[in-house]
Amino acid sequence: MKHKNKRIIPGFGLSMGVTVTILSLIVLIPLASLVVFTAKLSPKEVLETITRERVLASFEVSFLTALIASAVNAVMGVILAWVLMRYDFPLKKLIDGMIELPFALPTAVAGIALTSLTANTGLVGKFFANFGIDIAYTRAGITIALIFIGIPFVVRQVQPILEKLDPSYEEAAGVLGASRTRIFWQIIFPEIRPAVFTGFGLAFGRCLGEYGSVVFIAGKHLKNISWIWRMQLKISLQVWG
Repeated sequence: MKHKNKRIIPGFGLSMGVTVTILSLIVLIPLASLVVFTAKLSPKEVLETITRERVLASFEVSFLTALIASAVNAVMGVILAWVLMRYDFPLKKLIDGMIELPFALPTAVAGIALTSLTANTGLVGKFFANFGIDIAYTRAGITIALIFIGIPFVVRQVQPILEKLDPSYEEAAGVLGASRTRIFWQIIFPEIRPAVFTGFGLAFGRCLGEYGSVVFIAGKHLKNISWIWRMQLKISLQVWG
């Protein structure tokens, strides 16, 4: 006698229909609007548009700062996750909760706060200004803003892996004479590597599409960093009337 496989979620057809509908409304239709607008342009016009000086400058600023910020987040995120999971210290829960602050804090508020802090008259900016180093209104300021909004993605991806990692393997390697560096790279890192790459990808995607937190700190780079966002708004208005 054959038994039907019981599904955890009843009504597969209905569930799939709801999923496809939500995906269409949130992702597919907005992307389709871009395709419809682009189809009105000739290949020559498309090529001329994406090769303009301002467009190329926007690509350079956006991709370079997002890549650097994500790389920093990948390293610092692992360190933060390691400290939070392997050590006990005062205010640990408070610091762990503060990791979620970039998710909860409006990006515009984060941009204003970071700009005030890193400007030449701010607490941090004033110190570096004494050495002739400007942070706000430079690419360095944009990168700092992107690091702030991207760090939780790496930390929250790595933390569960470190929590489930059996410390007996590390202890055994230490007994056999392995150094701490070798233990990390040969035992710990292979376990957390997928989570690190996932966090890096999520942070990179978030940084690449970020606008609110960099609009205040971008300064002269604003015309470049915001070009893609303004073009997306213009396309949507033209397509949807």
